[in-house]
Amino acid sequence: MLTNLYISNIVLIEKLNIEFGNGLNIMTGETGAGKSILLDALSLALGARSDTGLIRNGCDMASVTAEFDFINNNAKQILNENGIDYNNGLILRRTLSTDGKSRAWINDVPVSIKILKQIGDELVEIHGQFESHSLLDATTHLSSLDEFAKLSCADFIGTFEQTKNAYIDLHSAQKRLKELTELLEKSENERDFLEHNVTELRKLNVQIGEEEELSNQRAAMMDAEKNAGILSDAVEILKNNGNSLDEQICSVAHVLERIKTEPNPYSEQIDKLYEAASAVAEIGEQIHPESTNVDDIDAIEERLFAIRAAARKHRCSADELPDKLSQMEIQLNAIDNSDIELKRCRADVDKFMQTFNKYADTLSSLRKSAADSLRKQILTELPDLKLGSADFVVDIQKSDPSQNGTDSIVFMIKTNPGTPFAQLNKIASGGELSRFMLALRVALNNPNNKKTIVFDELDTGISGATASAVGERLNKLSANEQLLVITHSAQVAGFADKHFKISKSSTNDKTTTTVNEIVGDDRINEIARIISGAQITPESIATAKILIKQ
Repeated sequence: MLTNLYISNIVLIEKLNIEFGNGLNIMTGETGAGKSILLDALSLALGARSDTGLIRNGCDMASVTAEFDFINNNAKQILNENGIDYNNGLILRRTLSTDGKSRAWINDVPVSIKILKQIGDELVEIHGQFESHSLLDATTHLSSLDEFAKLSCADFIGTFEQTKNAYIDLHSAQKRLKELTELLEKSENERDFLEHNVTELRKLNVQIGEEEELSNQRAAMMDAEKNAGILSDAVEILKNNGNSLDEQICSVAHVLERIKTEPNPYSEQIDKLYEAASAVAEIGEQIHPESTNVDDIDAIEERLFAIRAAARKHRCSADELPDKLSQMEIQLNAIDNSDIELKRCRADVDKFMQTFNKYADTLSSLRKSAADSLRKQILTELPDLKLGSADFVVDIQKSDPSQNGTDSIVFMIKTNPGTPFAQLNKIASGGELSRFMLALRVALNNPNNKKTIVFDELDTGISGATASAVGERLNKLSANEQLLVITHSAQVAGFADKHFKISKSSTNDKTTTTVNEIVGDDRINEIARIISGAQITPESIATAKILIKQ
């Protein structure tokens, strides 16, 4: 339910905060007081197209905030899809600046105008001369009829679920048959290609992780080859072109031993030279350069390059080659067993189609029964609403199978005898359309998917008993829905649960529209004004009191 509407700098409205209530909220006021401005402001908050002409003269920005304390299931689904929390209700806010920029928020989360409108359409339905929502869109008529049928047909829900599940099975089988048919048409031309590639990959027999292992082995063997060269260089230095380094060191010691002085002053150095020669000889014996087997490296590189070439060919990683082989084997097997597989798929489609048609036909029968019942209910409403010459039918046509069955539903109406039936949005008169939508809403009343419904132009061209009938139906509908009704009818205003007066005042070349809730004598006087005009009479006061107690 819409609890608050805060408007700032919209046309004649400077600052305004309206607190709406449950049930029937009536708004009245003299012509030109600004009733249409309220609808424009509310529509802006709900995602309607913006117009800088709405900004109050002399202001840079306008804003509208609409607060709701009840959210229906359709709106909750949209909010969940967009990650918007709604545990404490919803606050829709829209700003509009003179440069044409418009911004929107839902619960202080910035959103696109498109999302704002999606939510707005689920929360509020406006019926007026220039605006309409929901039921004028033929795409909503199927779900509206289904909701109506659930109220009177206990078997409907089960049949609907059975139809939905049968369609899922049918759609899955049809999809599989289509994929298989397309695959076979392509694959017949690709058989040689598939056979060649399957043979090639089977022969290659790539294992997951093999490329990495071969790459590591190749790197290790190349390092070993480099190390062997380094060791050979070391051995060559130790040999020194045939004269080993240890022999050269011993030769130095021998020379020093020839010193004639006794004791030899270099005896310590001579000992160290012999020790060094012994150590060098030992090192030389421990260094064993081993050459890498070239054939082994070549084999590893050949395998590695073959795997990488296959991966490039099939545009995948080396580790994905086994899966690629499996996929092509399946394709090849499907070609080889195409007749058997096609027969099986076609049999599945036929079986699921029979099941689906059985439930869809039952669903259609229930809808036809519900359509007849809906027509009867609406036709009983129309005469009292000065639409006695109008007629209503639910046009049910066959459509392509879907989860909803095989029915295309469109609500059709004609307002005068001899004229053809047409869709609801083809009705020319705003007043006729609003009154018919009231009748339709009364008949379709669904307490599980509540909306705030706004009616404007309901009382165009009516008075007396017709206006009373409109008020009675608004009162009936408001038992489950919140209604906002702009009216010029005293009879309609008398049914209000909350009554707001829209006024316009001018001071110092400044014109401002205000909205105030009226009760008691103020309400009686406002209804009396509607009855008698500017000059309120005792008779109009008495009539107003009677209308309020009706």
